[in-house]
Amino acid sequence: MRNIVEVRGVKIGAGIPKICIPIVGKTKEEIFASANRAKEAFCDVAEWRADWFDEVFDFAEVEMVLQKLRVILAEIPLLVTFRTKNEGGEKAISPEDYIIFNQNVIKTGYADLVDAEIFFADDVLKKIVSKAHSVGVKVIASNHDFSKTPQKEELVRRLKDMEERGADIAKIAVMPEYKKDLLTLLAATECAAEEMQIPVVTMSMGEIGLLSRLSGEIFGSALTFGTAGAASAPGQMDAVELRKILTIIHKNSEKEQING
Repeated sequence: MRNIVEVRGVKIGAGIPKICIPIVGKTKEEIFASANRAKEAFCDVAEWRADWFDEVFDFAEVEMVLQKLRVILAEIPLLVTFRTKNEGGEKAISPEDYIIFNQNVIKTGYADLVDAEIFFADDVLKKIVSKAHSVGVKVIASNHDFSKTPQKEELVRRLKDMEERGADIAKIAVMPEYKKDLLTLLAATECAAEEMQIPVVTMSMGEIGLLSRLSGEIFGSALTFGTAGAASAPGQMDAVELRKILTIIHKNSEKEQING
């Protein structure tokens, strides 16, 4: 089915944009507390930001965390992300170690999705996608620009490049400098969602970009990020409030379609 990826019964790309809540923490205790808050907030997807974890380079410790997260989250889909320092994350990592980390996460069987940044060398995404798809794990290809918003054509090009390189979902987050940058992001989202075969996830960060986190159903962004505690990026809002707004928009969109 076009533009829909289903994970544990959650259809990303269908209906109301799904809410992903980041799980963040430096210690196991902080991570598990964050996971419980995400579950209590009824997230559709939970994202463990592994780069926050103090012991992330000890994979035995990472696997212990993943095992416990799987128990806590039960049937909530788990996305595992090592956000690199270059793209706003907490830690730097070499391309080789980035591949190994993601492939090891995939092999555990605890993750349903992994995030893979596109601005490594081409073979990095290829190796992660190949391993993930061999065991049924989905890949979100991603790109983050914390300094500016590229032109519409460039945003669409990057999203389409993610699709061409085998990603299951294409994600871009950008920083607006001016209000018109928000319009650029929304226009690129609408264009990409119409022309691509995989779900698109976009967001404009910070206060100016808040509308992009609310209007996914209108412009074509399939997933949005909310908080149940600490935010993992600028502009994320409380997940409970976010769901209320998304539901209101959805109901009124349905009325408009009926009334034609």
